[in-house]
Amino acid sequence: MPSRRDRHDRGLRGPLVAGDPLQQKPPLSKSKSKPARFALAIESALDQISQHCPDALIGVQVGFEDVPTPQLGWDNRVPLGVARSATSQNVGQIVLYRRVIERRCQDQDSLENLVLLTLVEQLSAITGYSVTELNPDIEPD
Repeated sequence: MPSRRDRHDRGLRGPLVAGDPLQQKPPLSKSKSKPARFALAIESALDQISQHCPDALIGVQVGFEDVPTPQLGWDNRVPLGVARSATSQNVGQIVLYRRVIERRCQDQDSLENLVLLTLVEQLSAITGYSVTELNPDIEPD
């Protein structure tokens, strides 16, 4: 008599362990949650910007939220991010909207490219640096 019931005679659904589990690591894209992958994409974009124009990031905080709060005047377009210039009391802030950006991307590479482009555009708006100064690889419109 089996020690565990098999109610529908299906047996095991698949192998319990494939190979040596101590030697295998899950792929990066599968091992991280979507917010963690998005945070890595932001870190990568900040690294690229700091290589080309490190002064642009001084006094600017960068973060992300899942979705923006609805506001009047959007005329059916949802922003990918928002930037707030620095004042005498506050540092400059850039907020990227994770789910809005992820919705427009097919894979991790396109996500990283769109995060970089959005971050460069927002940073350009609040610092006065041109897009090509922040990242020469991006072609202006």
